[in-house]
Amino acid sequence: MRRELMSWWSPNLDRTMEIVAYGHFGQALLLFPSAAADYLEYERFHLIESIAPFIEAGRVKVYSINSINSESWLNDRLFGRQKIVRHQQYNQYIVDEVVPFIYRDCDGPTPIITSGVSLGAFHAANCFFRRPDVFDGVIAMSGIYDLKSYSKGYYDEDCYFNSPMDYLPNLTDQYWLNLLRSKHTVSFLSGRGNYEDPAASEAIGRVLSMKGIPHDVDLWGREWSHDWPTWRAMLPHYLGTRL
Repeated sequence: MRRELMSWWSPNLDRTMEIVAYGHFGQALLLFPSAAADYLEYERFHLIESIAPFIEAGRVKVYSINSINSESWLNDRLFGRQKIVRHQQYNQYIVDEVVPFIYRDCDGPTPIITSGVSLGAFHAANCFFRRPDVFDGVIAMSGIYDLKSYSKGYYDEDCYFNSPMDYLPNLTDQYWLNLLRSKHTVSFLSGRGNYEDPAASEAIGRVLSMKGIPHDVDLWGREWSHDWPTWRAMLPHYLGTRL
């Protein structure tokens, strides 16, 4: 299996950002790390190993990137406005830098599905919902999709437009709604065990139903907690049965 580490100086973030690519062919899958983790987190915790058969068979080509959550929502030394500004810069880095990189690595424009666990699931969902013209779907595991859960009381217009549970209910533009309605991979998975929040997946599912956006909400049992064994089971199960 191809495994290639790369990096570049990001003009949007004013720092070096790393990325790792796994595989040669297949559906592009962009992984966002959890919490303050890095681009090799999914490898360290054996999630890449769990989906290796799909990578080796050319069904998916995986890209895992760094987070900057420790420079935004997880940094208590910053004011709320500083956090959302950094968050917005991360959004631009994804669209302006990561997406073109994936296109080059795939020898041309290709559909990209976003994915992640925990806080990474939030980023994956938010990037997809904000830019369905760029991304083709989302597989979000064990996430919370209301930015107010992370902003610790701070809220402004930019927070609103980065909180799917806030902006999606008010989305009326038919161009963007029709783009979202055209997607076939919009999935939210959660366990019901320790530290999971299945209600968050149910809540985003209700919003999507209200807007007529096709989606799946897949809630697993109480034996599935907010931890890597859950996600190592969820992602290969999803890739094997639905993608």
